[in-house]
Amino acid sequence: MFDGLKRLWGRIVSMFNYTTLKNIIGKDVALSQTMIDAINEWKRMLVGNADWCDDDTVESLKLEEGICREFADSALVEMEAKILNNDKMDKVLQKSLSDINKKLQIGLALGAIVFRPLGPDKAEYVAADKFIPISFDDSGVPNDIAFLVVKCIGENDYYIRVERHYFTNGNLTIENKCYHSQSKNDIGQRCNLEEVAEWANLQPGPIVYIGMTEMDFGYYQNPIENKVDGSSCGVSVYESAKGLIKKADVQAARLDWEYDSGERAIHVDQRALKTKGGKTFLPRLKKRLYKGMNLEDGKDKELYKEYSPAMRDEAFRRGLEEYKREIEFNVGLAYGDLSDAQEVDKTATEVLASKTRKYNRVTAIQEKLEECLNGFVNALAFYNGSYTSGVEFTCEFNDSILADEESERQQDRQDVSMGVMSLVEYRMKWYNEDEATAKSKIPEQNRVME
Repeated sequence: MFDGLKRLWGRIVSMFNYTTLKNIIGKDVALSQTMIDAINEWKRMLVGNADWCDDDTVESLKLEEGICREFADSALVEMEAKILNNDKMDKVLQKSLSDINKKLQIGLALGAIVFRPLGPDKAEYVAADKFIPISFDDSGVPNDIAFLVVKCIGENDYYIRVERHYFTNGNLTIENKCYHSQSKNDIGQRCNLEEVAEWANLQPGPIVYIGMTEMDFGYYQNPIENKVDGSSCGVSVYESAKGLIKKADVQAARLDWEYDSGERAIHVDQRALKTKGGKTFLPRLKKRLYKGMNLEDGKDKELYKEYSPAMRDEAFRRGLEEYKREIEFNVGLAYGDLSDAQEVDKTATEVLASKTRKYNRVTAIQEKLEECLNGFVNALAFYNGSYTSGVEFTCEFNDSILADEESERQQDRQDVSMGVMSLVEYRMKWYNEDEATAKSKIPEQNRVME
């Protein structure tokens, strides 16, 4: 049903502006033009096409992808979610969870994601660029939402199905509308669902499901305050670090240029170079040995000059690592998640504080994810006729971020007591001291061990 959408575009919100979406729904929607623009920007950043990466000068470091991957990996490590009293539904849940890591990464990048059943035995993830939140309840979950599905038949016939979910007198209501257009950027005119074979059996509705008092999907939203437009729409996990990510990408471009411009070359007279097709080429890397010069008899009679500038790469690398650490602080990661762990000039207390910061952010993500999974399981029960009978669902997460830190430190203490690790090494690692400082801090009676 949704293959046409996935083949044609990766984004719905980029197809239509706010005015078009308002006309489709027939009322104001919570998704403002500002949010539409923001979602499109986050998506471009995620795939390496940020506005500052629009030429050959600056390439994306894909830090956005790294941020989302690190949060998803940390949140989902050893997660155990299970439906206890319905094996059939649990199989659907487990199959759906097989893709949750990569889908959560998209949700983290774009601010929100819907996890919804497609009948009793199938499910799909719908990222924020493929649905329209119309309104939200007090808890921040959409209570009126539209999913847009696009189908192309032939070369120029586009069909857009608007599947809207909302409440009527406290009961779930679903309706479908279909539009036909000869342009992918225009909603076109209303038409019948039967014009698309795959939609012929769908009921236009609205159909009211008496007794279903909640939405038929799970909704995940990043635990981040929306400062983009102040609405209840979700915000990207890297929104607050956009400027720093740009600086890091530009800094990396400076580092690349330093390496490119610093290639050794031997300047020789133009006549010493061979040409091909009337042109002289400047080779790169190990083949870049000669660069031609037009030298005439006169004061300067040197036929060979070496070009070997001093490299400033270390300064550029330090700057790049500092930007990465600022990004880590901004988004809530620990030092070393993006930056080089060997370059982290922090005390053990500061490192532990950064671990705690990450733990708090990951815990908040897990809480939102558990709410989403609860909503999905209830929706799955609805489509399996078990909504009123109830299902037993459990979801547990592993708190390994801080536990691993303390376990590693305890192991190092044991290594010191066994004599396989010196006190100097221990202080250098956990107190971030150089060797001389570490030695000076060791009690006199223990220095014989060093």
